[in-house]
Amino acid sequence: MSAKKRTQKLGPAAELKVMMLAEPKLSLAVAESLTAGHVQAAVASVSGASGYFRGGVTAYTLEQKVKLLGVDRKHAKAVNCVSSRVAEEMALGACELFGADVGVATTGYAEPAPTDGVAVPLAWWAVAWRVAGKKNEFSLRRGRVECPGAKRVDVQAIVAETALAELGAWLREERA
Repeated sequence: MSAKKRTQKLGPAAELKVMMLAEPKLSLAVAESLTAGHVQAAVASVSGASGYFRGGVTAYTLEQKVKLLGVDRKHAKAVNCVSSRVAEEMALGACELFGADVGVATTGYAEPAPTDGVAVPLAWWAVAWRVAGKKNEFSLRRGRVECPGAKRVDVQAIVAETALAELGAWLREERA
């Protein structure tokens, strides 16, 4: 049975494992903010995740995003650490920090933040992947999720699921 047919019968985390371990094998790192470990927990929920999952970090503050992930301080401060660019820098930083081929990142607001002009919970996610044969060249996929009316923990789950679904979509395209 082909990898494509096998993945159609599996849940998202198990599908991710099959696709990451297909040749050529890929390694994964995660950088999270508002999802606070939900992405990492989903990845590690499948037996055998250690075959591709290098690790992850939850960086909640500007200081930690800069220190651990190489996020640009000036831009991040101007947007309260929530933007497409910050998510991209976090994904790239996770790849660098863990020496991974693929990085997934999330950043956003798990609740409305009226003082910051945020009426509904929202997040940016990003997926970065190393271009084959190019040590320092990455491609990026990113997007925004809004969760009107959702509670904090539901926002975290929705954003984590979205980020992993986008990683899965990219892998299906690449592995087709």
